Amino acid sequence: MFKFFANIFGYVLNFIYGMVNNYGVAIILFTILLKLIMLPISIKQQKTMKKSAKIQGQVKKIQEKYKNDPTRMNQEVMDLYKKENMSPFSGCLSSILQIVLVISMFYLVSRPLTYMKHVDTELIHQYTQELQEAEGAANYQEIGIIRTKASEDERVNINMDFLGLNLSSVPSQNYHDWKVFIIPVLYVITSFISTRITTNMNKTKKKEEEKPKVDPNTKELMKKEEENIDMMEEMNKNMMIMMPIMTVSIALIAPLGLALYWLINNIFMLGERLIINKLCKSEEE
Repeated sequence: MFKFFANIFGYVLNFIYGMVNNYGVAIILFTILLKLIMLPISIKQQKTMKKSAKIQGQVKKIQEKYKNDPTRMNQEVMDLYKKENMSPFSGCLSSILQIVLVISMFYLVSRPLTYMKHVDTELIHQYTQELQEAEGAANYQEIGIIRTKASEDERVNINMDFLGLNLSSVPSQNYHDWKVFIIPVLYVITSFISTRITTNMNKTKKKEEEKPKVDPNTKELMKKEEENIDMMEEMNKNMMIMMPIMTVSIALIAPLGLALYWLINNIFMLGERLIINKLCKSEEE
């Protein structure tokens, strides 16, 4: 499945590359195009998250009321979701899509001759054997082919120079060159900013929703709800910290093209989140 999407993405990326003749610029334009295509899903996801947060209090009350009757409790919860025109699994689609995109893009940037340029497999095999004889076995052999054969064979030539950075470079293999860490570091910074903004949005939302719900008659129930919410927030916070760490770890062992895609995606996701949040707030008002 991932190879299938990598192949489709490769055709699009190669088309854009044919117009701009620069791998870095092509990745940026490809990322923008992909974000625009995914925008309806992103809007729906953010609206669903807000709506889900609103009905969590009702879900907790149902769980407390029917805690001794699991069948009735599940039915009441499902009825509530139907009433609100929501699915309890609506957030899964976005998560699955993100995983597909990450792995498919890794395939694409690690094997650009196969998925982007669609070079004949026999030619790739021939050059791979020559590369192995000269340098031995190595990771990202297609990147090695571009580095060693591009000047003599236009079929495997990709202009990977982007603002003085070689996007075929792998940070873990070039510790002596500080420039290869520029894009990963920028990615970490934007991830941190995104995490802080998301956390602040959730805290603000929580405060707005808690104020009108204070009821002395349900003090014990609300205490339990707050404990559950705090636990979920802690889990979400840990996930928001771990995800950038995981992706940066991958970015350090992958060609810089992947880190550039993640960086641009982060920047646009940050702007997208702020704009969608403002639009959703306007609709609520």
